[in-house]
Amino acid sequence: MSKHDSEGVTAGFIQRVLFILLIVALSALALKLVSIWLLIFGAIIVAVILRAVSEPLIRYLKVPEPVSILLALVILIAGLTGAFYFFGWQISRQIEDLWQQMPAAWDRLEVQINGTPTGTFVHEQIDSLGQKAGQLISMAPKIAGEVFATLANLVVAIVGGIFLAMRPGSYRDGIVMLFPKSQRALTKECLNDSGKSLQMWLLAQAFSMVLVGSLTAIGLSIVGVESALALGLISGLAQFVPIVGPIVSAGPGLLLAGSEGLPTFLWALAIYVGVSQLESNVITPMVQKHVASIPTVVTLFAVIAFGTLLGPMGILFATPLTVVIYTLVLKLYVGKVLDDPISAARAEPDTKETKTPGIFGFLKGLRR
Repeated sequence: MSKHDSEGVTAGFIQRVLFILLIVALSALALKLVSIWLLIFGAIIVAVILRAVSEPLIRYLKVPEPVSILLALVILIAGLTGAFYFFGWQISRQIEDLWQQMPAAWDRLEVQINGTPTGTFVHEQIDSLGQKAGQLISMAPKIAGEVFATLANLVVAIVGGIFLAMRPGSYRDGIVMLFPKSQRALTKECLNDSGKSLQMWLLAQAFSMVLVGSLTAIGLSIVGVESALALGLISGLAQFVPIVGPIVSAGPGLLLAGSEGLPTFLWALAIYVGVSQLESNVITPMVQKHVASIPTVVTLFAVIAFGTLLGPMGILFATPLTVVIYTLVLKLYVGKVLDDPISAARAEPDTKETKTPGIFGFLKGLRR
């Protein structure tokens, strides 16, 4: 091998090493900034919600885009304010009552199970947790700081979402420009489909949350569980995190019901299980028939994986992130790499049945 060839091989080797080091450095930076990526994704969710409300205004009332976003924001604030005006005082009172009832409910339940094998096991676990109480108290300032940081991040996400919603095309086209010209059309199509899938999922999930919360509150009030409205609100909000959320949200209701006696506990358990089955087999298939269907096992392990990697925010955003990733995998890997356009078509939001945008399109699709 000549000296010139040897120098060429050495230079090529150095370039490859530098490229690998660059990839490693960028990966480390991306992991370091994971909280920023979640914040950006939160802003995207806010933008998608605002666009879902504003699109009918743009189409039917011919309102300019920036004005429609502001009107959508006003509509959402007015809706939340109206709901709080009519139900806020009652929910607030029931949440306060629920908070006060929990210790007494636990004491009554403890008396009922005292002396049983279950009671012995529970007492052992309580003693174990009691040893760690001091550690939890010492962490109170840190927890308070994290709560404040979360509220600050929420404000940033809302403000960022407003700006994203006003000019989504500009930000999308800016991302598309980073790709080679031959891939820009596909990139734009993938971003559009991901955004539409996320929008349809959010609308479907909001509809499901309202139904689950309402049914739970009505059922618990019928069987005589106290603070049924507050418990229904908790169940509805927890529905945003599928599978895990409903299981966790059932805890306070079952605890209160158990303190009232075995019959009330069994009725409350039947309500939670019944609403869960109704949601899984009727409500979700009905409201998500225009959304890419993600297998339940995938959703479950996605929540666990994102929670392990990203913490509480990962659990919160696990399902919408999975919706986007699932859409991209079907579109890019299945459709392009495996050359299976029929299977990849599942990634495309089913909006062909109706041309109506946003919320109106979603509600119109429910009738089909």
